[in-house]
Amino acid sequence: MIGAMRERVVAACDGASKGNPGPAGWAWVVADETETPARWEAGGLGRNTNNVAELTALERLLTATDPEVPLEVRMDSQYAMKAVTTWLPNWKRNGWRTAAGKPVANQELVVRIDALLDGRDVEFRYVPAHQVDGDKLNDFADRAASQAAVAQQAAGSALGSPEPPSAPDTPPAKNPRRKPTGTATAAKRGGSPRTIKAKFPGRCVCGRSYAAGEPIARNDQGWGHPECRTAAAG
Repeated sequence: MIGAMRERVVAACDGASKGNPGPAGWAWVVADETETPARWEAGGLGRNTNNVAELTALERLLTATDPEVPLEVRMDSQYAMKAVTTWLPNWKRNGWRTAAGKPVANQELVVRIDALLDGRDVEFRYVPAHQVDGDKLNDFADRAASQAAVAQQAAGSALGSPEPPSAPDTPPAKNPRRKPTGTATAAKRGGSPRTIKAKFPGRCVCGRSYAAGEPIARNDQGWGHPECRTAAAG
């Protein structure tokens, strides 16, 4: 078990879905005493939703850590955190029905997480994603989950995998005769279907984040993933 000799384990977990639903992946990372990423694991989930990826990441983290050791979990998913800290007690009282009387989504995952949390000292801490000088553990987990969603292969420190790559910087314009398109200028061209490379990290209207360097397109409600623009247009 990870962290058996530690007074407290500090960790982060994250999920990613390229399309929501689309190719999905999960990841967790455990820090050493200096809160530097020490051990991690990631894997693919085939075609799945972001919520499933987020919950799976938490489940895998809880499974991989010592239940006898206090655990701090850092996450950027409001859904996953609220599902297991705020909504779960009511769901159980209501026979796994929401306040609207509908079946709880992803119930099997939530039930397994509930069992893993039973009797454990676990503190959940929300950390915003893709922030300048943001939480480095969450950033690590985010990158590992994103890589797993694309590669659909298991990775981790136990497998000797290298650290997941950083979010790419904005590449130079490929056509020297065309000036790079800035987000402010492109935003005024509401009908244009073309994509640009994001200069800064952001969050799509679907709720998922995009990193600097990823392709984005103009949606009715702002900038986001090209596939979300297509879905909105359809």
